Order: sequence, then C-alpha cells, then structure tokens
Amino acid sequence: MNPLELARARPGEAFVVTLDGRPVEALPGQTVAAALWAAGVTAWRSTRGTGRPRGVFCGIGVCFDCLVAVNGRANQRACLVPVHPGDEIRTQDGTGHDDD
Repeated sequence: MNPLELARARPGEAFVVTLDGRPVEALPGQTVAAALWAAGVTAWRSTRGTGRPRGVFCGIGVCFDCLVAVNGRANQRACLVPVHPGDEIRTQDGTGHDDD
C-alpha cells in the first residue's frame, strides 16, 4: 500500500525539480532526499578518492553522506533541505569543490 494512503496524507500538488538536468517529481514538504528516494534515486554523491556512491545514511543531518548541490550551492545536506518547485539539484563528487 502507498504510504500516503496509510497516513491519509493530503500533500499539495506535485511539482518538478531537476537532478543533473533530468526531471524529478516532488511533493510539498519533502526534503531533497525524500524526493530523490521517492523517485528511486538512492545515491547522489561520490566519495573523495575512491568515488564510492553515497546517499542518505543517518537521515538527520549528522553524517554528511547525503551532500548535494542545490541551486548552485554545494555541500547541502539533502536530508535537511526542503525541496522547492524548480530547484536544480546536482550530484556531488567529494567535497563539492574543484580542488579535491
């Protein structure tokens, strides 16, 4: 069963954001991580050096595994940042800076 049906949630109308240029549907009140997970995306950052995939680990903003760039700002914790219509989300390599 759909979790929205279980909770009898009535979110507002869905809207579109982009992840690396491709459209992703999101709902009002979701974080970037929740929208990406709902779209089937489980990894959106790679580690420095080894390039291992990362996504949500702790889900509460402690671990920094879920870092993404949102609207040009690198190092945003996807589990904490609310998603807004038209947001441009980019996957991130390492620290998100050109010098790593």
